[in-house]
Amino acid sequence: MKQTPIIIDLKNISVSFDNQTILNNISLSIHDGEFVTLLGPSGCGKTTTLRVIAGFLQQDSGDVIFEGKNINGVPPYKRQVNTIFQRYALFPHLNVYENIAFGLRLKKMKEKEIQAKVSEMLTLVNLKGFGTRKIDSLSGGQQQRVAIARALAVNPRVVLLDEPLGALDLKLRKDMQVELKNIQQKLGITFIYVTHDQEEALSMSDTVVVMDGGEIQQIGSPLDIYNEPSNAFVADFIGESNILDGIMHEDFSVEFSGIRFQCVDKGFKKDEPVDVVIRPEDVDVVSPEEGMLKGTVTSVTFKGVHYEIIVDIDNFKWMIQTTDKSEVGEEIGISIKPDEIHIMKKSDYSGLYGDYSSFSDEFDELSET
Repeated sequence: MKQTPIIIDLKNISVSFDNQTILNNISLSIHDGEFVTLLGPSGCGKTTTLRVIAGFLQQDSGDVIFEGKNINGVPPYKRQVNTIFQRYALFPHLNVYENIAFGLRLKKMKEKEIQAKVSEMLTLVNLKGFGTRKIDSLSGGQQQRVAIARALAVNPRVVLLDEPLGALDLKLRKDMQVELKNIQQKLGITFIYVTHDQEEALSMSDTVVVMDGGEIQQIGSPLDIYNEPSNAFVADFIGESNILDGIMHEDFSVEFSGIRFQCVDKGFKKDEPVDVVIRPEDVDVVSPEEGMLKGTVTSVTFKGVHYEIIVDIDNFKWMIQTTDKSEVGEEIGISIKPDEIHIMKKSDYSGLYGDYSSFSDEFDELSET
């Protein structure tokens, strides 16, 4: 795919509050017409990045470049961006039509042009015929569509979306993910989307920017981020991962769990300590005799399309996703193909993730709230 010109260039942006660093010298280039998602846990700096782009917050240092021009200090209303928040900020005293028309009236557009634009936006967000409805008569999903229509009506060059689907229930959120992506592709507008939801980021984005601790950990396509994580944080945050200590003895040869394995990675120093990432769905369950490694099943959870089992192998708890049922206490073997073994350099995140000793569904749910 031919790459479009850069529309927003963040250069060495730093922000701190009360002597606490929120953004630490981040740089990011965003291309025209791209759907970019800033992904990370609470407090990682993703919303602050959005606020800097919008002009709601002035960075301590660094430059915001919009289509080649420095816009440091330019107020939000003079930037060609519009923001959609999780709280939709609709005007309850105005009906749907007037909410969408609000920004157009500020621009002193003629009434005939406003009518045409509002009609176009209502059709775009599947709310044709809803113009006279009161805001408080709409469902959460319908209110979200009005907020999207209002933001798009003024023809912004960039739309900023700060966890816009967070207040919706799961099914509606998934429906809106599809609709948002379709709208973005239809209009060709640059979307910069903030979320902590990994599945949302992977399913909607052209480019994912993974953030933690005020720094960008990795930038790439959803496929690259998932298949080639840059460190243990990214590997753990994007889906589930078994992350083990390993030694890269030579190109294509890594040792972990006391066994040497063939892999497809190269370019490491001889006998360099590394992190080894193996996704749960990439592990094949075999008999103990056939297994490259073997261990004891400590937990089995039925997930509908597969079983999620925890296996103790040499006091390291692996997660495995498989359609083969095992019983707690059963000894099983596991087999791993060379291209399912991903090698990463050691980082500050090494040793913090990837062992499922403390894993339970209840703990997982609590950590998301």
